[in-house]
Amino acid sequence: MNYLGGPVFWILMFVAIAALVMFFERFFELRRAQIDWQDFLKGVINVLSIGNEDEALAICEDTPVPVANVVATAIRHRGGSALALREAVDAQGRAEISRLDRRLVALAVIGYIAPLLGLLGTIFGFIRTVMLVAGSDIVQRSELVNGAVAAMVQAAAGLAVAVPAAVMYSGLRIRMDRIVTELEAAATEIVGYILSKEGRK
Repeated sequence: MNYLGGPVFWILMFVAIAALVMFFERFFELRRAQIDWQDFLKGVINVLSIGNEDEALAICEDTPVPVANVVATAIRHRGGSALALREAVDAQGRAEISRLDRRLVALAVIGYIAPLLGLLGTIFGFIRTVMLVAGSDIVQRSELVNGAVAAMVQAAAGLAVAVPAAVMYSGLRIRMDRIVTELEAAATEIVGYILSKEGRK
């Protein structure tokens, strides 16, 4: 009996490859999204302090990261009310977070369903073994052993996919949470600066 056979096993292999692709794509995307936001914001505020809003916007546009997009939104809405400014910055922040968060949920789902797929493959394997026994008067011990091993391989494959997927998701989630914290801090600081500069609250 082929220990690696069965549709569930190959589904798990496909899921494992998909998880790796998702992880590396998100890892490099999140890595590109991180900058020293305090230094960046200090430079933008220095430019704004001399009244050069166009140059400040150009700096943001030349820095394609979430913090820069949020700061650019604040600069563009600086002439509106305090409420409109905060709402615009909040909306941009949510959009940036949503963009960064895509595919992370899919990676978490893989971690959840892989053990269940492995269990399903194990059940199918034991069903095949029982049917083999029921359909033959003489069954060799090797056939029973092979059937049992093939069934257990499915469960092991499910765990072998789920554990790395959970670790990868946790690592990306930690990096994502750090970016969100920095994004919120930058948004609060730029909004506070714009409002204080114009004497508003």
